[in-house]
Amino acid sequence: MNMEQAQKEPGEAPAFSPSVGARQGAAAEGKRSFWRRRPVVVVGTLVLFGLLFLGLRYLAETLTHESTDDAFLDADVISVAPKVPGQVKKVHVKGNQAVKAGDLLLEVDPRDLAVELDQKRAALESARANVALFKAAVALSRTQVASAEATAKQSAAEVDAAQATAEKARADLKRAEELIQNHTISAQEFDSGKAAAAATSASLNAAREKAASKRAEVVQAQAQVEAAQKALQRGEAQARQAEPDVQAAELNLSYARVTAPADGYVTKKAVEGGDYVQVGQKLMALVPSALYVTANYKETEVEHIRPGQPVRITVDSAGGRVFAGHVDSIMAGSGARFSLLPPENAVGNYVKVVQRIPVKILFDEPVEAGHVLGPGMSVVPSVHVKGYVISETVVLVVAAVVALVIGVVWWKAAARKRV
Repeated sequence: MNMEQAQKEPGEAPAFSPSVGARQGAAAEGKRSFWRRRPVVVVGTLVLFGLLFLGLRYLAETLTHESTDDAFLDADVISVAPKVPGQVKKVHVKGNQAVKAGDLLLEVDPRDLAVELDQKRAALESARANVALFKAAVALSRTQVASAEATAKQSAAEVDAAQATAEKARADLKRAEELIQNHTISAQEFDSGKAAAAATSASLNAAREKAASKRAEVVQAQAQVEAAQKALQRGEAQARQAEPDVQAAELNLSYARVTAPADGYVTKKAVEGGDYVQVGQKLMALVPSALYVTANYKETEVEHIRPGQPVRITVDSAGGRVFAGHVDSIMAGSGARFSLLPPENAVGNYVKVVQRIPVKILFDEPVEAGHVLGPGMSVVPSVHVKGYVISETVVLVVAAVVALVIGVVWWKAAARKRV
């Protein structure tokens, strides 16, 4: 009230000016509760919408997906080792360098291997020369057999002729014995027939002995043929053995050049030029470009996981970028069971622990994240395990409707209290 209103009579009602009503309304608005103010209602409704959207999206994710943060990038890392010993002549790659399959990684000094190859080739040539010599010996032995057989046949014919002569001489001697008893021939003629029979008999024996000797020579020649054939077989075996020796020496010489077996990145390089390396010594590791994910899910989470299900893969080092993948396989056992020291549960103080089951997840497309990704990097896979999908649009609409309803109710409630 102003001074004029204060001077009115006591029975008169005081009159309020518009400026006084505005000041009273402002004071009432200032004394109103914080949660009844219109800006607070609007901002609170928007905040509620955001919280509802995040909560409903998380709920929809848990209903249709199984995810874990115990997952890492993995790869079939190749250990590069030499197949021949020797001194490293030159290393052609650096650590963390990208290489293609067939690229030269390093060279081992090939001089010792080249000398060994020359020795093997000389041994092969010597073996082949021996084979040719043995073949000639076999041919010569067979010729000797043929000659001995011909001589033996000739001796057999001479035996037949001597036997015929001896039989004629014995027949003549028998007739001479009859004639001399009748005094038809003289004693001299009888002695001549007797001597002829003895001479032909001796000639027959000599022919028979000669024929036996010739037959023995045939057997001896045949034995020489067999011996020559055995020697030929041995020489051919030596030649066949020398051929793979040469091939092995050629392979060893080629192994002096160590090449990349696949595309990937050189890591853990532990060799320099001049080092002496042994067979099987690990010189470097090759991480291939074909990466996959090893996700360790709880045994209670793999109930609905099956091979072929789609997966969303979030790579931490790629700024949270999401990649598409699918479940390849599930390990038949827990990771602890196949560790270096598997747990022994047959004890009195056993405590049940939820085990982790490794799940192998493959990328649908080659990973192109703009920088190098390698085994051991953390990822978060989310496997779609249900046959339906709750889209973010549905979640957004539901969250908006619920927030709007609550906001309207809040607005009306605040308005009623303000009256």
